[in-house]
Amino acid sequence: MEPFAFEVVETARLLRREFDRRAAAIGVTRAQWRVLVRLRGKDGVRQVELAELLDVEPITLCRMIDRLEEAGLVERRRDEVDRRAWNIHMTAKADPVIRELGALADAFHADALRGIGPDERHLASDVLARVRANLGSLGRADDAPSERKAS
Repeated sequence: MEPFAFEVVETARLLRREFDRRAAAIGVTRAQWRVLVRLRGKDGVRQVELAELLDVEPITLCRMIDRLEEAGLVERRRDEVDRRAWNIHMTAKADPVIRELGALADAFHADALRGIGPDERHLASDVLARVRANLGSLGRADDAPSERKAS
C-alpha cells in the first residue's frame, strides 16, 4: 500500500489534469475558473484581496485577470477610496461561462466519484479535513513560541 500522502498527491494530480482537459473545451483554465468562482461571491473585491483569497501572488493574479479581461469576462475598475487600487468585477458575459463550468464540474464530480457511496464520500471528506486540521495546527505550533525551545 502506498503512503497516504502519495495517494492524496496522485489523486489531486489526476483530478487537476482531467478538469483542465474538460475546461479547455470551454476555453477557460482551472485557475481562471477559481477566479470567477471567487468573484461570484465577492464581485468588486480589490485585486490584492482576491490574490489573498486565492492564495496566489499578486503578479500571478494580475496575469489571470489580464486574460479574463481580454476574454470580456471581468473588468478592472479603480477603487473609489484608494485610486491606486483596482476592484475586479465580473461582466454579464461571465454568467453563462460560470453556468457552463458549474455543469462541467457537476459531471466531473459524478465521473470521479462513480461507484463511491455517500457514506464513503463523507468518510473520505472527514479524513481529509482532519489531515488538513492536523497540518494546520503543526504550522501554528511552529510559529508559536515554545517554552521547550527557550530552554
